[in-house]
Amino acid sequence: MSDVGKIASILILLISPCVGLNAQEMPPQAEKEIEYSPYKSDTYPNNVYFGDTHLHTSYSTDAGMVGAIIGPETAYRFARGEEVLSNNGMPVKLKRPLDFLVVADHAENLGLAPLIATSDPSILESEWGSKIHDLVKSGQGLVAFNEWLAKMQALDDPFKGDDTMAKTAWGHLLNAAEAYNEPGLFTAVIGFEWTSGPNGNNLHRNILFRDDKSLAEQIVPLSYYDTGDPEDLWQWMADYEAKTGGKMLAIAHNGNLSNGLMFDDVTLTTREPLNSDYAERRQRWEPIYEVTQPKGDGEAHPVLSPTDEFADFETWDKGSFGPELHTPDMLPREYAREALKRGLAYEKTLGVNPFKFGMIGSTDAHTGLATTSEDNFFGKVAMLEPTADPIRFEEVIIGRVPEDRAEEDKIRAVETGASGLAGVWARENTRESIWDAFYRREVYSTTGTRIRVRVFGGWEFSASDLHRSDFAKHGYKAGVPMGGDLTAAPDGKAPNLMIRALRDPDGANLDRLQIIKGWLDQDGSTHELIYDVACSDDRKINGDNRCDQAVGNTVDVENATFSNSIGAATLSGYWTDPHFDPAQSAFYYVRVLEIPTPRWSTYDAKIFGVDLPKVVPATLQERAYTSPIWYTP
Repeated sequence: MSDVGKIASILILLISPCVGLNAQEMPPQAEKEIEYSPYKSDTYPNNVYFGDTHLHTSYSTDAGMVGAIIGPETAYRFARGEEVLSNNGMPVKLKRPLDFLVVADHAENLGLAPLIATSDPSILESEWGSKIHDLVKSGQGLVAFNEWLAKMQALDDPFKGDDTMAKTAWGHLLNAAEAYNEPGLFTAVIGFEWTSGPNGNNLHRNILFRDDKSLAEQIVPLSYYDTGDPEDLWQWMADYEAKTGGKMLAIAHNGNLSNGLMFDDVTLTTREPLNSDYAERRQRWEPIYEVTQPKGDGEAHPVLSPTDEFADFETWDKGSFGPELHTPDMLPREYAREALKRGLAYEKTLGVNPFKFGMIGSTDAHTGLATTSEDNFFGKVAMLEPTADPIRFEEVIIGRVPEDRAEEDKIRAVETGASGLAGVWARENTRESIWDAFYRREVYSTTGTRIRVRVFGGWEFSASDLHRSDFAKHGYKAGVPMGGDLTAAPDGKAPNLMIRALRDPDGANLDRLQIIKGWLDQDGSTHELIYDVACSDDRKINGDNRCDQAVGNTVDVENATFSNSIGAATLSGYWTDPHFDPAQSAFYYVRVLEIPTPRWSTYDAKIFGVDLPKVVPATLQERAYTSPIWYTP
């Protein structure tokens, strides 16, 4: 029988319901020593997952009291890709589902707003509770919220001594997380937000559990009423781990609203200089920093990085949520790049780096809707969801306290960014794998776009390695990924980095790849340099290590459109540090820039037929920031 005849016979057997293969016709068993599949023993992270570690639902008082009705169940459904109704009744859906989500509701009076919504007797039995209830029900939710906020800032807990409400709400949140967690498909990471705000200055942290409900339910989330000191938070986390055998980590955010407290040179309570014990504990419990989100991008500031033309991105630098005015001397203790540099200096004197963190982005949305696309921006609080009402642009976010604050010290809703997302390199989409990636800092930040970026650093990479078919496998074998450490430089060697980046498949092309280097010189002074390592559209890198010209701009502002006729779908780069000194500690992280695209306010102007706001740019360049790779002599 011919080969064709044999194949035809097999096909007939396969499609015939009553005929089976004869045992003698079965193929022989493979020889056991032969290993045909090369992937069965791989253990390195081979997938990137996108998610949000900072979403609030109606269970957060600053969401539920001002119009948010979306609870955790709907938040998970939306993140998983379902169409839902927004808080103002508009249908909303993500372009693509998220891979993971942390519902991080505020611990302070957790669950108060839902009880007000249902007129629960436990709220109505107190004079204060009844007053707040009546304000909310009469449409004065913002007035009620401000009354509650004043109590929180004064550490005057209206439910002091009774944690029934918090326990009940926490139980509901845990049940929702368990119901929507589906290992391998979607991960509901358990978490909450600890909302420290001394004098209105932001020291907030999101707490992420590696664990399931069985462990997380053994505690009630720590709140600002309990303590406002991060050191107390770290001890509470240590106590949880000792009690349950579980694991936690904390993610700080919005140092730009801390008035210099986020990366301060002294401890919060005792005002003593940082020591090695403090540095060890901070690095242990806070391996990640949320570098970009709606209340300002926190990577860099143009005053701190005057040679970085891309440093002034969605900047909020006018103060905090309290009465204290912002001063320029606070800036170095507020921004991530400067903190990374100062961390090197601390490591030299203390032996350990207190500011050694990876970087992510998240939404901090108080709507239950984790939206990050400029063309799908549902605001960050319910009252600012899509509408032609001027409140969407004009509502004052910062600068309400005191009421007579100058106009130039105010930040309005139109200045809110649509950021951001966390990109996580992990082996599988599970709580354990996602959490472990955060802990080892193999994560990166985007401003909301789904750029894929990977970087490896080592001593023996070559330019040809950039094109290897086993790029990642080789990267792990011969070097370290983002979040990793290089030590003890071989004689005559300088760090070499391999970078690959891929545009968001539903987004804009890429403009360039950059390496941000920070280092500590022999005199103890810190420095930074920016190196462009790949430019789209055949642009060249000049003697200043920058693309010789801007990428261009295809945005049609009036119609809120752009074209991918410029830029590149992929960029890659091999780079060796040309100014390396093996005696000097340093860090390197990658920044990926997209071509210009319309900002959300430009889309709004087109959709609602309103004037384009003048206080924000019509376009922006979305970006990604990787966690650093550190070099230590």
